[in-house]
Amino acid sequence: MTRLRRTASAAAALAFTAVATAVLGFAGPASAHVTVNPKEATQGGYARVAFRVPNESDTASTTKLEVVLPENAPVGSVSTIPVPGWTVATEKRKVDPPIDVHGSQLTEAVSKITWTATGDAAVKPGQFQEFGVSMGPLPKVESMVFKTLQTYSDGNVVRWIDEPQPGGAEPEKPAPVLTLAAAAAPSASGAPAATAVAAADDDDDDENVGAAIGLGIAGLVTGLAGLVFGGFAFARTRRGPVVKS
Repeated sequence: MTRLRRTASAAAALAFTAVATAVLGFAGPASAHVTVNPKEATQGGYARVAFRVPNESDTASTTKLEVVLPENAPVGSVSTIPVPGWTVATEKRKVDPPIDVHGSQLTEAVSKITWTATGDAAVKPGQFQEFGVSMGPLPKVESMVFKTLQTYSDGNVVRWIDEPQPGGAEPEKPAPVLTLAAAAAPSASGAPAATAVAAADDDDDDENVGAAIGLGIAGLVTGLAGLVFGGFAFARTRRGPVVKS
């Protein structure tokens, strides 16, 4: 029975995946704007993210990217991944109260990261570039909003600074948002709990089988008893009545 239930669950999961793939596969592409990927991380942990920058101009190239870290969510450790042909500079600000990083109290935090293209490294029309960052420990907030400025070679500056509004439509120039989930509380039982559930299912199946066997035995005993009593009655009938002298 357990094997049958598992097979049915697997089939349902495959069907759901196929439907979701079909629906999402035909969805139209979202408007191109600066995003942070992945879009989710865990509070208190470290994350490696990339700011993905598409070039939306038909004639100009992206030559600079400025990412502002949120003031309400300072991060103690921020480091960048080298991007060929781009220089990177960071700015810091004072934080109060200090940030605790592995027992050390930090009074400064990175407030802004600026990447600048050199030579022919600018992001050309029809291209995109990713700028990697490692940061942590991540603050205990629901999300981090990174207001971003994208500068083009023709002097145009696109300000991706609009914050999302709960329940509202996507802003025209949305800022990249990193959603932070609370760290999962350690389970007291851990993996054995799952094993216990599986064992309980198996016990249920065993109980069902045992009950069926018990009913079968009971029926067999009843049938044998009926045959015995029937045999006695038949024997008395063959002997006939007893005549007393």
